[in-house]
Amino acid sequence: MDGVTLAIAGGDCLALFGPNGAGKTTLLRMLAGLLSPSAGEARVGGQPIARDPEVRARVGLISHHAMLYAALTAQENVAFAARLYGLPDPEGAAREALARMRVLDRADTPVRRLSRGLQQRVSIARAMVHEPRVVLLDEPFTGLDEAGARALTDALTTLKAHGAALVLVTHNLTEGLALGTHVAVMQAGRLVLERPRAAVDDAAFAAEYRALVTAG
Repeated sequence: MDGVTLAIAGGDCLALFGPNGAGKTTLLRMLAGLLSPSAGEARVGGQPIARDPEVRARVGLISHHAMLYAALTAQENVAFAARLYGLPDPEGAAREALARMRVLDRADTPVRRLSRGLQQRVSIARAMVHEPRVVLLDEPFTGLDEAGARALTDALTTLKAHGAALVLVTHNLTEGLALGTHVAVMQAGRLVLERPRAAVDDAAFAAEYRALVTAG
């Protein structure tokens, strides 16, 4: 990372684009408190993430790698996360999260028997079971079928409406521009472009993005 500064308000979504190796995933891991920057810090509501587990618990990280417990059912995976977050009704919270991702009908199925796309839906349900105030998404649409993509889009739209702040890392300009209230491009660990979504013409942005990536 090289001098990256971001401020994202509740209800906003930053769509972050960039080529492979630009530092997007590293930035998300820093924002989640999983990596420590050499300088600076990530804050939620003005409070540093790295120093307070309760602050970190307000963050949800969604990756394109499911990383579920294969021997457990979908319900057990999500309820386990709910217990870690100290939710008063972990089983009920898990069912609600699975329902939001339209996979409640597979709640009692061991994860190892689910398709890649359904596993991704369960993983997303687990990350959102505690209704985080900040949601970090690393290529979350990877592996999802059309129904799963719609469920994720609906869930993220609801989170935004309830005041959550989102950072969406994606290579897909259509997905990012559809959800983002702000857009940014990262390259070699630096933000090389950042602007409000309302100021972006889709075709012009696509051409500008291709030019930035090609220039390397």
